[in-house]
Amino acid sequence: RRVARHRRTKALIFYGTDFRAYEAPLPRLSHQTWALFHEESPMNNYVLSHSPGIQLFNYTATFRRESDYPLTLQWLPGVGYLRGPAVPLAEKDAWRRKGYAPVLYMQSHCDVPSDRDRYVRELMKYIQVDSYGKCLHNRELPSERLRDTSTATTEDSEFMTFIARYKFHLALENAICDDYMTEKLWRPLHLGAVPVYRGSPSVRDWMPNNLSVILIDDFDSPQELAKYLDFLDKNGEEYMKYLEYKNLGGIKNQLLLESLEKREWGVNDMTLPNYLNGFECFICDRENTRVKEEQEHKKSHGRIPAPKPRIAHFKHMGCPMPSPGFGSVEDLTGGDSWKEMWLQDYWQSLDQGEALTAMIHRNESHQGRFWDYMHEIFLKRTGQH
Repeated sequence: RRVARHRRTKALIFYGTDFRAYEAPLPRLSHQTWALFHEESPMNNYVLSHSPGIQLFNYTATFRRESDYPLTLQWLPGVGYLRGPAVPLAEKDAWRRKGYAPVLYMQSHCDVPSDRDRYVRELMKYIQVDSYGKCLHNRELPSERLRDTSTATTEDSEFMTFIARYKFHLALENAICDDYMTEKLWRPLHLGAVPVYRGSPSVRDWMPNNLSVILIDDFDSPQELAKYLDFLDKNGEEYMKYLEYKNLGGIKNQLLLESLEKREWGVNDMTLPNYLNGFECFICDRENTRVKEEQEHKKSHGRIPAPKPRIAHFKHMGCPMPSPGFGSVEDLTGGDSWKEMWLQDYWQSLDQGEALTAMIHRNESHQGRFWDYMHEIFLKRTGQH
């Protein structure tokens, strides 16, 4: 921050979750590039999901494959992670006979844009689900150690052994966006428990083969999904088809294999750079090229054209408006907390992106005027002039 206004500072990198429109450095200096690093959930900053927000930046590193420096497979250490052995079916069936459910749900972050708990609550009416987290909690983990949140987040071996016995893992992301896929998806694939997934609409593009994940949105209702899960639970041969990717040569997705092979950064791999260092180098390379092209333009007295500024595209983030986990917005009552929180946040974020864009275009230098611009946009939108 001390050198942000310096003539020699050519680029600023913003961390998406911490980027706030009302704190942006103003006036925006014409010689500086703005870069966005945002590997986390779209829910952390919906400003970036609207065109006025994402177009504030020249370069991006996000989970979407369309970004300049894609972080799409950031939660997948490598192809070997998917090839780990599954718990034998006989052991999973023995687990079932002990009274455990066919389906596991483990979630402690409850009020999220994807509204996943609303869907799971409805699903629970039709099939047994063991829910160990704070959300929809109905069963206790067998030891205090396993109940420790850090045990779950660090893939503790005892914890992984416990949850691997389940046939199905409910894997619902906290927000919906193309290519936003987290450990909720990759962990059950690693363990050989079939993910029952809702998240990235383009998730099939990245799966190890054509039959390795069950997509919630392929079913007309939670009841229909429950019927299918019950069918697989009772028909071992059909269930095992979902684990064929574990076999030799079972990973057939060339996009997945080539993307893992080509990426320059690693996940939990000290022999490779991490993706933040990689993005920093990417920006340096682009800035060195830009500075050189600007110098050549000046030396040529206009004969060589000036480099065109690069502007991030809507698809570098572009996440859709949140929708209810089950049912429609019209079905929700006026006091529904999800409706009041996330729909308001999504659309207010659009106003924030527009307000900051207007301030930059007018060469504003005082951040404190941000809320005046927000008020102006609000009056325009509501027709109050």
